[in-house]
Amino acid sequence: MLTDGKFQELLDYQPKHPVLSVYLNTDPTQGSTETYKLRLRSMLKDIDLTEDVRAVERYFDHEFDWSGRSVAVFSCAPEKYFRAYPLAVPVRSRVRVNSHPHMKPLADVLDAFGGYGVVLIDKQGARLFYFHLGELVEHEGVLGESVRHAKRGGTSSSHGRRTGSSEQLTDPDEITGRNMREAVDFAARFFAEKNIRRILIGGTDDNIAQFRSHLPKSWQALVVGTFPMSMTASSDEVFNRAMEIGMEAEKRREHQLISTMITGAAKGRGGVIHLDETLSAVHDGRVQTLVIQEGYRAPGYQCTGCGYLTALPLPTCSFCGKSFKQIPDAVEMAVHNVMKLGGEVEVIHDPILTEEFGNIGALLRY
Repeated sequence: MLTDGKFQELLDYQPKHPVLSVYLNTDPTQGSTETYKLRLRSMLKDIDLTEDVRAVERYFDHEFDWSGRSVAVFSCAPEKYFRAYPLAVPVRSRVRVNSHPHMKPLADVLDAFGGYGVVLIDKQGARLFYFHLGELVEHEGVLGESVRHAKRGGTSSSHGRRTGSSEQLTDPDEITGRNMREAVDFAARFFAEKNIRRILIGGTDDNIAQFRSHLPKSWQALVVGTFPMSMTASSDEVFNRAMEIGMEAEKRREHQLISTMITGAAKGRGGVIHLDETLSAVHDGRVQTLVIQEGYRAPGYQCTGCGYLTALPLPTCSFCGKSFKQIPDAVEMAVHNVMKLGGEVEVIHDPILTEEFGNIGALLRY
C-alpha cells in the first residue's frame, strides 16, 4: 500500500538520472490482463530507457498479481531504484520520463481517496474505520456500559469497557453520555494516529448529534457528512456509503474553494489564477493549495540555478542570473514543489469549473 511515508519518499527522491514513471489502469471490470499487457507494451515502445523498460516488464510478467484496479511504477535503473504500488482505485494509464517520479496522478488519488475516517455510533459504543486509497486499512471498536442494564435499576455491567468501572449508575442518559465521551476520546486518538483528512459519521440522527456535540472543534471541522447506518453493517457497506457521501461533499468543497481562489485573485490577495502567476507563487513558497484541472500539462522553463519556474522564455533568471532550460511540464514541477513544502494539491475533474481560471491557480498562505 502507498502509505504517507512511501509517498514522501517519492517526493524526496532526487536522482541524477531520469526516472521512468508508469501508471497502468488494470480495472478487471474494464478489460482483461492481456488487454492491459498490450496497452503497457504500446506505452513503453518509444521509451529510450532500455534497462528501466526491462525492469518494468519483469515486474508485470513475474511479480504483479493483477488483483488491483491500477498500479504506479517508478524505475531509475542506473541507481537501482524501483518502486511499485498497486492501487485499489483506478487511474488513467500514462508513461512519463522526468528528473523525478511523476506525482500528479498520485496527488489526484490522494485528493479523492486519501484519509477517510468513518465512525458508526450508538448509545453503547462505536466502530471506527480507516479507509485509504480505496482500501480498509484498519478497523477498531470501543464498547461502553449497557444502557438496558441501567434501565432495570440494578448494578451496571461494565463488560467490554476499556476503562473497567464498577460504579453503579441507573440513569440511562448519564450512561449514554459517558459512553459517548469515551467513544469520542477513542475516536480522536484513532483520527490522530491515522492522519485522517475527512470524517464521516453513521448512526441514528440522535446518536450522531450527541457524538458530534462531544467532538472537539478541531475534529468537527473535518466532518464532511453523516448518514444512517446500522452498527452491524459490513466494511464494504460502510466504504461504499462513505465514498458516495464523501464525493458529494468534495464537489461542494471544490466549488467553494474555486470561488474563494478567484475572489482572492481579483482582490490581489489570498489567491492567484493562470499559469505564470501560479508558478511565481510556487517559487515564493506561498502556495497553500494548488488547484489544477485533471490532466492539465503545460510546457515551461526552469532556472538552472534556483529552480524558478515560468511559462515565459526569459533570457536570464531575475532571482539568480542563471539561464533557463525548457521543460515539458511545468505543472508537474509545480505539484512536486508544493507537496514537498507541505502544501496540498486539489485536482478538479469538471472542466467547466476550471474555465474561469485557466486550468491552474492557488490559494495562498500569505
